[in-house]
Amino acid sequence: QVQLVESGGGLVQAGDSLNLSCAASGRTFSRYAMAWFRQAPGKERQFVAGITWTDGDTFYANSMKGRVTISRDNTKNTVYLHMNSLKPEDTGVYYCAVGPEGKGYDYWGQGTQVTVSS
Repeated sequence: QVQLVESGGGLVQAGDSLNLSCAASGRTFSRYAMAWFRQAPGKERQFVAGITWTDGDTFYANSMKGRVTISRDNTKNTVYLHMNSLKPEDTGVYYCAVGPEGKGYDYWGQGTQVTVSS
């Protein structure tokens, strides 16, 4: 059973940086992609960034480019999201997800709350 456990969320001030982690377990992830999504209060979940597990190719939401970096450590089965210059509108629950490359995301974590105060 695939499990994804996010960590690293918290309360920060505008302009701060934050690192989120997602520890994955339950299978091998060759030819899978992992991604971060976020859901702001009262809004739909939106894609933030993704990375392919095997090749490390990255892709980002246009709105987040330049402020976030996604990376992975295959030895630890962990994906990271580094965010900088945080804004109050970045507040939300951040979710980690995984699925076969190009076929959507089948598994989701429980999410970690990020709150950015002004």
